[in-house]
Amino acid sequence: MTKQRIVGYVRVSTEEQAQNGVSLEDQCGRIVAYAKAHGHALVTIERDEGLSGATPPADRPGLSRALAMVRSGQADALAFTDLTRLSRSTRDVLDLADDASTAGWDLVSLKENIDTTSAAGRMFLSMLAVFSQFEREQTAERVRAALAHKRSRNERTGQVPYGSTLGADGRTLLEDPKEQQVLKRIRSLRRNGKSLRAVTAYLNEHGFRCRGKRWHLTTVARLAKKLEAA
Repeated sequence: MTKQRIVGYVRVSTEEQAQNGVSLEDQCGRIVAYAKAHGHALVTIERDEGLSGATPPADRPGLSRALAMVRSGQADALAFTDLTRLSRSTRDVLDLADDASTAGWDLVSLKENIDTTSAAGRMFLSMLAVFSQFEREQTAERVRAALAHKRSRNERTGQVPYGSTLGADGRTLLEDPKEQQVLKRIRSLRRNGKSLRAVTAYLNEHGFRCRGKRWHLTTVARLAKKLEAA
């Protein structure tokens, strides 16, 4: 096996951390052990904490830094513990695989034992990415069906969405004027080409708060996606 300079990448979302105990430290430890076992030089490990795997790579600070290193030749491979750490989007995974193949760097997934230096490895990566997104979409369909059933019975479905408030009956959703203004600002900034990170920074720097708290990239990304689909 060719010795490589690798940059590690670890990610965990708040929900996963709470429900499954998938810690950043555990992921880091596995990458360190992998590099040591195979004689690779571990350049660094980049992190994204509290970010969903559905967040585009360009909007994840840690992954952006890791990709910049392999693309600039500072490292030969990007290593992560399993495919879902890299992305839950088939398109994003395949785009990164194409980028790696064209530019001459490698993707290394410890769990799936993926080796993108071979045609078989690239095919295996594509298949895994498709199945990963299929599972995610099936789960989403079941959740949507359950929520639709609750709405048909006038039952509350989780938290009140941002931009709305509950009416006097405790069930009816009404528009919240202040939050609607923030949503309009987010929509305007995105239409003017601002990245999700730039929008998040703008809201925090200009004193806007997300129900009393600072804005986080994941929250802005979720709202922006809904606004774009509306």
